[in-house]
This record gives sequence, structure tokens and C-alpha cells, in this order.
Amino acid sequence: MSGTAPGTVPGGPTPDRTGRRTGSGFGRLLVTVYGILAFAAIGRSSYELATKFTEAPVAYSLSTLSAVVYVLATVALAKGGPRWRVVAWVTVGFEAVGVLAVGAASVTSPDVFGETTVWSGFGQGYGYVPLVLPFVGLWWLWRTRPRGTRDAAPTTPEPTEPTGPLGPAAPDPEVR
Repeated sequence: MSGTAPGTVPGGPTPDRTGRRTGSGFGRLLVTVYGILAFAAIGRSSYELATKFTEAPVAYSLSTLSAVVYVLATVALAKGGPRWRVVAWVTVGFEAVGVLAVGAASVTSPDVFGETTVWSGFGQGYGYVPLVLPFVGLWWLWRTRPRGTRDAAPTTPEPTEPTGPLGPAAPDPEVR
């Protein structure tokens, strides 16, 4: 006996019993796009923090926050285990809220942050990828979610004979 599970290659990955892997198939493309955006956001925020932070600290702090979110989302989607899926749901969900909030604030009041951020104008400076990506990510997490008891509709046990403090209730003579 080799000790490997059926259908696996010795030394290879083991099947994920909790659902499809988030980093395989279409997920590889998603992880790649997240990785590119993370790299771009890190570069941008590093430059801004090092050279211009005092000019617009809120905007540049938001750019740094978005970089951290993209890095965490990239790693979480690539790893895809049960705990990493939770991290992915939180970071991608936070990203969606962030891009909508910062995007709306920057459109309604363009000078609110002083300078643009990754999420300003709903990600306009990045071809609106920051607007679309979290919703694709949430869709992918939903699509690859674990199947089983957690996803099934909650069931309630069938009522049995009603009981009271003195035992089973007597049948209602009015019901026939």
C-alpha cells in the first residue's frame, strides 16, 4: 500500500473534499489577475508612501490598504483551503465594499481624498478592473463553494405527536 488516496499521484495534491479548488481552472486566471493588480497596487502605494505621503495621506493610505487586500486575496484564492476560503471571502467582500464606497465618494466629491487611489472613480485608472474583479471573485467563491450540509436548505424535523408536561396530548375530538 502506498498510502495515497485513490485518484491521486504520490507526492501530488490531495483532492479537496470541501469543494472545488479556488485556484484551479478559471481560478488560475482569477489568481493571475489578482496577482497583477496586487503587484501594481504595491508599486503604486510604495512610491506614494515614500515620496508624497504628506500631500494626501488618506488617498495614499487607501492605496496601501488596497494593495494589502489584493495580496491577501491573491494568496487566499491561490491556496483555497477551508481557512483560506474564509480569508478570500472576507478580503474580496471588503474589496467590493471598498471600491464601491471609495468610487462613489470620489465621483460625488472629486476632492474628497486629495489625490486618486486605486479605487477612485470605481477603478477608472485601472480600466475598471477593480470594480469588476471583486464581483467575479465573489461569484467564483460561490461557484466553488463546498457542497453538503452547509449549503443545503435547513430542514426542520417533522412534527411528532404533540406532548405536554403530562405526556402526549389527547386527540382533538373536533378534527376528523
